[in-house]
Amino acid sequence: MDGGAGEDGKQERHLVLAHKLFLLSHPAVDDLSKVALRAEVLDAVKSDDMAPLFESLVTAGVLEADAALLAEMRGRIDEEIRKLDEKIADAEENLGESEVREAHLAKSLYFIRVGEKEKALEQLKVTEGKTVAVGQKMDLVFHTLQIGFFYMDFDLISKSIDKAKNLFEEGGDWERKNRLKVYEGLYCMAIRNFKKAASLFLDSISTFTTYELFPYDTFIFYTVLTSVITLDRVSLKQKVVDAPEILAVIGKVPHLSEFLNSLYNCQYKSFFVAFSGLTEQIKLDRYLQPHFRYYMREVRTVVYSQFLESYKSVTMEAMAAAFGVTVDFIDHWEASLQD
Repeated sequence: MDGGAGEDGKQERHLVLAHKLFLLSHPAVDDLSKVALRAEVLDAVKSDDMAPLFESLVTAGVLEADAALLAEMRGRIDEEIRKLDEKIADAEENLGESEVREAHLAKSLYFIRVGEKEKALEQLKVTEGKTVAVGQKMDLVFHTLQIGFFYMDFDLISKSIDKAKNLFEEGGDWERKNRLKVYEGLYCMAIRNFKKAASLFLDSISTFTTYELFPYDTFIFYTVLTSVITLDRVSLKQKVVDAPEILAVIGKVPHLSEFLNSLYNCQYKSFFVAFSGLTEQIKLDRYLQPHFRYYMREVRTVVYSQFLESYKSVTMEAMAAAFGVTVDFIDHWEASLQD
């Protein structure tokens, strides 16, 4: 995993793998798609010699057992670790502190690559002990955060964000500070703190460089979704509806522009069509899926409140007609909001 910004604007490959693993376990993904996903997961595991992950996926019945393949991966790992340890010993004996740090970092990155979570975290701590510059220490935190998001280890993510903030009190550059906002925003969204997530995302729309986490259009997708249920109408107009950075890419995400603009313009039939189109994307997102039902309720609450604000003496029939649904449908949703 690369602690720096995404190489050539690419998503970190282990996070791409994590999304595929999530889809493999998702009941809404059809069997044919899962056959292709399983092959892609196996290729990713083999290309990075991810022996621990291979073993856990075999145990879970996701991949088929292959003792020869596992032995090959373990053999390559042992050989590479031996070489990395030799480089560390050579650096400590013959080279300077900078080279010693780089040798330890290389071992950290190798443990990350092969999916040895605990060994990677331990080696990152060793590397941190050899690191003086705040920027380099921050990069180690970004490595740790990426490990956290791969495993959805919220305790590790939370502690790493706190650590990064403490480091910034010692200094640190704006580029890394801005990147941390996106990491923290993603964490907040993943633990259902949508209000703070929206605030952090909105602060980052003009400075976004965290392509290792997700592409910019996915970032805008998250920004719009979190903003719609947390901002008042005036703020939504100013910060989202009219934001040039959002306007530039919102059309790349199916249904998102209609979702945002029809809500703001009180075009409720169009809104519910767009919302229906977005639900699949929300369900198939590994960070949003656990909050799907909650998010659906929050959106309905926003829409109902906005509608009722406009029509103080509205009837159920008027609501049903405006939304393009039946009165029974409204009743059913009202009941679900009380859940």
